[in-house]
Amino acid sequence: MGKDYYKTLGISKGATDEDIKKAYRKQALKWHPDKNKSAAAEEKFKEIAEAYEVLSDPKKREIYDQYGEEGLKGGSGPTADGQGGNTFTYTFHGDPHATFATFFGGSNPFEMFFGRKANGRDDEDMEVDGNDPFGSFTSFNLNGFPRDGHAGLGGQQRRKKDPAIIHELRVSLEEVFHGCTKRMKISRKRLNPDGRTMRAEDKILTIEIKRGWKEGTKITFPREGDESATTIPADIVFVIKDKPHPHFRREGSNIVYPVRVSLRQSLCGCSVTVSTIDGKTCNMKITDVIKPGLRKTVAGQGLPFPKNPEQRGDLVVEFDVNFPDMLPGNAKDVLKRHLPA
Repeated sequence: MGKDYYKTLGISKGATDEDIKKAYRKQALKWHPDKNKSAAAEEKFKEIAEAYEVLSDPKKREIYDQYGEEGLKGGSGPTADGQGGNTFTYTFHGDPHATFATFFGGSNPFEMFFGRKANGRDDEDMEVDGNDPFGSFTSFNLNGFPRDGHAGLGGQQRRKKDPAIIHELRVSLEEVFHGCTKRMKISRKRLNPDGRTMRAEDKILTIEIKRGWKEGTKITFPREGDESATTIPADIVFVIKDKPHPHFRREGSNIVYPVRVSLRQSLCGCSVTVSTIDGKTCNMKITDVIKPGLRKTVAGQGLPFPKNPEQRGDLVVEFDVNFPDMLPGNAKDVLKRHLPA
């Protein structure tokens, strides 16, 4: 069935953008591990962040509404032209605290309102709604910014999001055939809780390469780039690219296997042994005249289909004829006598 993001936020499928923001604000404050000490808080906090990341983004929400979590994360939604074979793939970045900090303007609202004395009283003396610790602070809007729209919590300015950072991810055809896991180490700058100073940190991003993924498939990790007091971290996007292969090349889900034959073989017929992507061999007997560029197909020996990995494309054997640079005179005479004009 997949995750029900609407249920996670406690809203209906027809919720507006404003409803989504309100729901995230309420649920995130309720389940934040710094204030909610239950054993389930950390996981619930993460689920809420992922639900908000998807439903607050029009493109992700559209794909999720049509195809569910599997379509969103497995690449089975539509392409930009609406023809299927989606190359957009979403992976939650795994850091709900980053989502929380971005939503509330990059500072720690718990530190802002609870980590100091207010009106001469400690935070434990303040009366707040148990489900919404910010219920009494009506001067802030849903994104954590004041109503005038100029400064956020802690006096921070509105932050702009940097453009996505694109990386090529080279994979072999064998990795596409079997599926694999890639772990990419990134170094980035992050904003400290004080909202001003920076720190450098490394993070490992895990990418699950699904069987049959096409070249050009995109895997997006939202907001994993550098952060500053004035910018929201950019998305990091990995784009699948094929590594050159010594024997094969691919055309969609088909595998092309070039075979070079002599002029004699092309005219008189021959048997060739071809390899498959899974390490097997296939014998092929050719009795027809082989013209340069001739193709013969071995059904079902290509790559898995992205949307149905149990089915495979074809192995296409592509022939090239090795013509000699010269022929002796007697050979020419024989050919002239026997070959049609």
